Amino acid sequence: MVAGSVLSVGLAAFGATAALAEQMKLAVTTSFHNSGLADVLLPEIQKDLDLEVQLLVVGTGQAIRLGEAGDVDAILVHSRKAEEAFLAAGHGTHRREIMYNDFVFIGPADDAAGIAQAGSAADALGQIARAEALFVSRGDDSGTHKKELSLWRAAGQDPEGFGSWYRAVGAGMGAALNTASGMGAYIMSDRASWLNFGNKAGLALLFAGDPVLFNQYAYLPVNPEKHDHVKTDHAAALEDWLTSAKAAKLINGYQIGGEALFVFNAE
Repeated sequence: MVAGSVLSVGLAAFGATAALAEQMKLAVTTSFHNSGLADVLLPEIQKDLDLEVQLLVVGTGQAIRLGEAGDVDAILVHSRKAEEAFLAAGHGTHRREIMYNDFVFIGPADDAAGIAQAGSAADALGQIARAEALFVSRGDDSGTHKKELSLWRAAGQDPEGFGSWYRAVGAGMGAALNTASGMGAYIMSDRASWLNFGNKAGLALLFAGDPVLFNQYAYLPVNPEKHDHVKTDHAAALEDWLTSAKAAKLINGYQIGGEALFVFNAE
């Protein structure tokens, strides 16, 4: 079993039949869970499949490690390079794209670094670095953290050489946003987590729209040849449901303040 602060989230009992439902374990990212979409999907999955999906809410890096160890039956993550390495090592059977949103840069509304006028994500990060404006990084090997580091590299910057203005907090998306809110700092977030975040304080969405900020979520069942105890049938049933017309309607229809959080793109 992988050690660490793994948060297991299961469905509450839905009537007398809940105790009889089949169960499977799915490792998901904190950004997916913080979006609130799981609260919409899980009851419908249990109703349609009589399947209780127990979520282990972690960063992408730890979700992949849980899959490698056979501690879950499937993973739902958002870091393609890490996903492809997972498959290449034989830990997963295949990769199925489910939905996407985008990453956005959040910061203090007065925007001292001026990123709202930046021409690209790389320009925005370069302006933050030049201003040495407070910046909160997830710092947790999550998909969001991996993406952030790749964007710094694209901007010609190395976070290992940054000063105290760069704060790696080693936390999930919600906790990192809370830290940024408390400090009045810049942060990169997925759009869904930001829209569902309740403690915005003086923060605002300042930059978005660069194609490099595209954020794809994919479903990867764990390979039973590596771990013969994994519930392959349940993982397959869940994949069929997540790629169904009903899932598409629920995912595309999930909004906060009239704004959609995800776009279904399963094929």
